[in-house]
Amino acid sequence: MILNHLWGLYAHPKEEWQSIDSRHETYFYSLSHIALISLIPAIMTYYSTAYLGWSIGVGDVIKLTKESAAIMSIGTYLGLVVGVLALSVLVHELAKAFDSSPTYTQSLELAAYTATPLFMVGFAAFYPVLWFVMLIGLIGLTYSVYLLYTGTPILMHIPEEKGFIYASSVVTSGLVLLTILMAASVILWSMGMGPVFTG
Repeated sequence: MILNHLWGLYAHPKEEWQSIDSRHETYFYSLSHIALISLIPAIMTYYSTAYLGWSIGVGDVIKLTKESAAIMSIGTYLGLVVGVLALSVLVHELAKAFDSSPTYTQSLELAAYTATPLFMVGFAAFYPVLWFVMLIGLIGLTYSVYLLYTGTPILMHIPEEKGFIYASSVVTSGLVLLTILMAASVILWSMGMGPVFTG
């Protein structure tokens, strides 16, 4: 069942990583997981920007037109899915430097399940106040990094010391990837695909 590891990653992460490692699912299974979990921030982006409106703490609530919110939501979804796939490729390529030879499925599992808490932050948009979403986002990011550090030695079959350095390399690569995605967003906005506000 898709998402069957979700509760375990929160309740007992190390044991859940071992469970994932002992019975690897198919590549399509991991892809389905990320395709489904990426819907949370994408749908919440649409709902909160088109219907609830965002508050930055002062001034009026900011809303987008429904068309603009839909475009932003689709862009968010595609960016998240492509981002996780790109991260899984980085995980796979970095493994060679740490005497590990994971399959593409293992690499995608590590990337997909590590990203899950960060994508669950999308639910925070039910209360679209900037400080609240940023706080929940920080918690989600922290837990995603924790999952990466606990899961890397287990899935990659390397000692914990090597796993720490490997995971740190993945975090650094992930930050570079995030910067590239942000730069792509700025370029698209400058080409006229930016948000359109109501009123």
